[in-house]
Amino acid sequence: MATLTVTEENFQKTLDESGILLVDFWASWCGPCRAFAPTFEAASEKYPDVVFGKVDTEAQQGLAGFFQIRSIPTLMIFRERVMLYNEAGALPPQALEQIIEQVRALDMAKIHAEIAAQQSQPEEGGSEA
Repeated sequence: MATLTVTEENFQKTLDESGILLVDFWASWCGPCRAFAPTFEAASEKYPDVVFGKVDTEAQQGLAGFFQIRSIPTLMIFRERVMLYNEAGALPPQALEQIIEQVRALDMAKIHAEIAAQQSQPEEGGSEA
């Protein structure tokens, strides 16, 4: 599967329709981004069940700002709309494959339960009389 160009217009739909979504934030002038591109593309061919998206941070400054991208390339991985990985820097092929396999192996029911439990906790720092 080829990589998908992700924009502000299609990000939410892409996220909603993808079981696992890898997003590469990059720019054409970035040497490490260009070096990582073949690794990302090769992984997209190896894992056809995973959606691989690329966000051009120059063209999509709103998305880059929303995700507070400070360094590129930055790789984010979402599964069932939950961000599970967010790291700047180019990865070698083996490291990228290991991360994909780890994300595939996660028990998402447990992750969603943990998120729900955290969200039901009262805010800390409140004062008691």
